[in-house]
Amino acid sequence: MLRFVWTWSPSSTRRFNPFRLLSFLRRDRSHNATLTSSRGSGPTSTHDSDSYPSLLNCRSSLGNFRSAAACLGMATGSLHPPKRSKRLSKERSPYLLQHALNPVDWFPWGQEAFDKAKSEDKPIFLSGNGSCLSETISIISKLIAKQSCTVLVGYSTCHWCHVMEKQSFEDEEIGRILSDNFVCIKVDREERPDVDRVYMTFVQATSGGGGWPLSVWLTPDLRPFLGGTYFPPGDYGRRPGFKTVLLRIIEQVQCKSLLVTCTGVHTSPMMKMKWQTNREALRLSGERVMDTLRKCTSISAHPGEAPPPAPDVAKRCLQQLAQSYEEEYGGFRAAPKFPTPVNLVFLMSFWAVNCAASEGAEALHMALHTLRKMALGGIHDHVAQGFHRYSTDSSWHVPHFEKMLYDQAQLAMAYITAYQVCLYVPAHLKGGHKNQQVSRECLFAHVAQDVLQYVSRDLSHESGGFYGAEDADSLPTAESMEKREGAFCVWTASEIRELLSCVVEGATSGVTQADIFMHHYGVRDQGNVEPEQDPHGELQGQNVLIVRYSPELTAARFGLSVDRVTEVLASARARLAEVRRVRPRPHLDTKMLASWNGLMLSGLARVGAVLGEGALLQRAEQTARFLHEHLWDGQRQQMLHSCYRGDNMEVAQTASPIPGFLDDYAYVVCGLLDLFEATQNAHWLQWAEELQLRQDQLFWDAQGSGYFYSDPSDPMLLLSLKQDQDGAEPSANSVSAMNLLRLSHLMGQWDWLERSRRLLAAFSDRLVNMPIALPDMVRGLMAHHYTFKQVIICGQRDAEDTASLIACVNSLFLPYKASRLHFLALCP
Repeated sequence: MLRFVWTWSPSSTRRFNPFRLLSFLRRDRSHNATLTSSRGSGPTSTHDSDSYPSLLNCRSSLGNFRSAAACLGMATGSLHPPKRSKRLSKERSPYLLQHALNPVDWFPWGQEAFDKAKSEDKPIFLSGNGSCLSETISIISKLIAKQSCTVLVGYSTCHWCHVMEKQSFEDEEIGRILSDNFVCIKVDREERPDVDRVYMTFVQATSGGGGWPLSVWLTPDLRPFLGGTYFPPGDYGRRPGFKTVLLRIIEQVQCKSLLVTCTGVHTSPMMKMKWQTNREALRLSGERVMDTLRKCTSISAHPGEAPPPAPDVAKRCLQQLAQSYEEEYGGFRAAPKFPTPVNLVFLMSFWAVNCAASEGAEALHMALHTLRKMALGGIHDHVAQGFHRYSTDSSWHVPHFEKMLYDQAQLAMAYITAYQVCLYVPAHLKGGHKNQQVSRECLFAHVAQDVLQYVSRDLSHESGGFYGAEDADSLPTAESMEKREGAFCVWTASEIRELLSCVVEGATSGVTQADIFMHHYGVRDQGNVEPEQDPHGELQGQNVLIVRYSPELTAARFGLSVDRVTEVLASARARLAEVRRVRPRPHLDTKMLASWNGLMLSGLARVGAVLGEGALLQRAEQTARFLHEHLWDGQRQQMLHSCYRGDNMEVAQTASPIPGFLDDYAYVVCGLLDLFEATQNAHWLQWAEELQLRQDQLFWDAQGSGYFYSDPSDPMLLLSLKQDQDGAEPSANSVSAMNLLRLSHLMGQWDWLERSRRLLAAFSDRLVNMPIALPDMVRGLMAHHYTFKQVIICGQRDAEDTASLIACVNSLFLPYKASRLHFLALCP
């Protein structure tokens, strides 16, 4: 986050140079590289692999608020009641509905807000939630309005979005300032990821960091001139509070003369840039900034350029991952730690073609060790299944308790891939005794099933679709007035003793279920969360379950067999799950996104195929039918981005449905291809082909190759971006590179093979210099090099030997293959 100091600059004649500001901010990126391991101590980060900004203690900031009453009277005039907009109450987005009663005159993103900003000559305040993709922006562009527009971007399960709402947007004084002086727009970044990416790109380009909530101030023509993430309501040290920032923007915009001081998140040298009153100079400077950003974000292939050599790129990617790998607990930095399934699947794919080399063994160890430690850690919900968003410590113990659909889908695929690998990996690479090897193989399969059990139970709509996320915060009890992070998931030692008081027969004298459970899962009387992981005291005396001992060691400790201990622990978890079901649940974001449902489709199809579970394949087909029925507009031949759970549990849609973005097409095509290979139902392959053709028409860059994220002709977006990072979700270009390759072999359309090569060539610079940013695209590059395999099974559809052959193919880890069944006609 940036610190801002706004001052008068009425007399300076120095010409404003935006490039000096850009270069200064790039030099200052080191200040944003400081990591924090404190749970919930700052805005939600945009990149799993990026560093977090230094973060504030919200409660401390409340005590440091500096009054600005004198300025307020001058800026806002009479103290009339704040405007309360009813616009958001008509929206479907859970995030927008959460803000419907704020004392702020909120608009959703759309023409009504833009027209108001222009007609009243007001700036825009853009406010919203976000995901793990981008960071804080402070861009200075042409200042043509008397006032500005404010936009806030966020999402419904974002912890720091909730914090900023409670502290600032529910404050009537701040609401009055916003409503009187700005056109205030609230954006759900999961609903409009295109808007989020553009303005987050501005923030990243100038500060090197970011997160959510994303707060950006725009001119009426939608050009940003200031941005940040979370602002405390009042001043905190050298960091101005939200009210101070608003008042100084009002002053300086009205005076047409602006001096901005930007520093990093820690104390750093000040860099002063001045706005002049010459509007033409400002216009030209703004255009230069925009041109620079367009050049910085441009990705294209030179005519005739070939993709870079796959072995070299793959080895460099491995080396970069190894440099950030944390040996003791796995993962790819000290803390906070994200699951990063794209990294893990790349490592297992690298091993598959380098299994005889030491580098292959190293890659496999990093992947399997990380997956084991995550499965045993507190980031894994041992009672109600599924995975939390990330761990705030290095040992995967204390998580940020939010659960996201896209994490569950990708982790189910990563764990089932690890299971496939362990079935055939040489014994000396597994380590341990034979029984331990078998238990580890089963662990990966069980975790994949466990994830799908959680999603099917808690994130599933009866139509076949899946909801987006479950919040981290909830009420500790039905009588509580204030939500706490993790309240739904944590336990006191006394609760566990009371619930698991039965004596275990056959154990050492007087041992109860609670004794065994508390030993195995590290439960302590005083709680097992260290103070540095709980800066706000929300987890004091509470326990986050983490497996501390193997079943063998726990069995030996209490004189029981391993099977008996396993049975006792399973019974205890089931009892705790019953109790959790009657606790107040966290908020559920009931948006259903095409992209994330596409990822879930892949997860169901792959796990169902590998384990031969027909129920999972049936659920996958139900999801595919949901996507076709509710998120495919057959008349316009386009995907829709989202739909919603209605008031009566029906699938609902907005009056103006949001057209699909690139990842909606790419993820669904991938899911359909996985479903086709699992079921051999040609209907799904045909729809995948249809969607790929439409994707090519809408998003392909005919000049530079690769796919734009959104419609490049959209006049409301200042930048046409091509996503160049595999983060919390894989880049849609990475997924498309493999989709095109698979389709070319399955359909015999070799122009798609060439398109895949051109796509990879467009990202050559990124692949050569920073392949760690695109591990999923590196897999696509490797698939071109290592001869993509097509497996053809000839047989009768319902024959037992045909089913056995299909099961054999599905059980193998063949990362670069496409399988198709050719049925034999029965002889007369």
